[in-house]
Amino acid sequence: MNTRTLHSFMPGLGRLFPPGHVAILRLYGPIADGARAADWIELVRRLRESRRVPAVVLDIDSPGGSATASDGMFLALERLAARKPLVAAIRGTGASGSYLAAMAARTIVAQPHAIVGSIGVISAGPRLPRLLERLGVSVTENRAGRLKGMGAPWRDETEEERAKEQAIVDAFYDAFVARVAHGRHLDEARVRTLATGEVWLGEEARSLGLVDEIGDLERAVEMAAEAAGVPARSAPVRLRRPLLERLAGRFGASLAEAVADRVEARLEARVRT
Repeated sequence: MNTRTLHSFMPGLGRLFPPGHVAILRLYGPIADGARAADWIELVRRLRESRRVPAVVLDIDSPGGSATASDGMFLALERLAARKPLVAAIRGTGASGSYLAAMAARTIVAQPHAIVGSIGVISAGPRLPRLLERLGVSVTENRAGRLKGMGAPWRDETEEERAKEQAIVDAFYDAFVARVAHGRHLDEARVRTLATGEVWLGEEARSLGLVDEIGDLERAVEMAAEAAGVPARSAPVRLRRPLLERLAGRFGASLAEAVADRVEARLEARVRT
């Protein structure tokens, strides 16, 4: 593949990423739809195609998030795992959508007190018609298609809308259960007894068959390297954030810190007076 293109997407991979090292791919924080998820999936594709990368460790610390984005990540990782070793390492939280993503890995390692599981699906949204009524606000709604606007917060949902929403949630749930059953080599009925939305610590998750081994990120790298037949050396890869976004992030953090300091100083002055 075009190494220069790969370098432009992942800083240093073409020039600095050492060949033959296990790539550490981070899945941190909430999973959301949009450009960031799309870029992350593209990163997975490029790792899959790069000859420099013999194996990948998925470094997980995420509570999950969007069902559709999590599903997309799983599919991308499944393609990666079909070509080269993929080991998942749950260091903090590997729950819900991030646990679904881990189902693509051939092996899952979790720290003893990592939070694992939350196999389930939820759809929620506010209903505000009575609040709007008290505020004297009315909403005019013109629809074509009886279920168009399903989930609109300015009115109560109909029974048909509620049934449709539940059917969508059930479909995502069934797919989640099936992928856990396949990924963990468990009977689907057994997975359904675990798919209550609850979480477990790493040790108990291992006893339930939800992870393979208790260990840290370094252990996951050792396992991935052994599967690929390379030395246990690793290097992280990450998405390139646009320069403007990086500058804005630093400016925003500095501004927030300055505002917080100013507020704290004023509160202390009021307490003293």
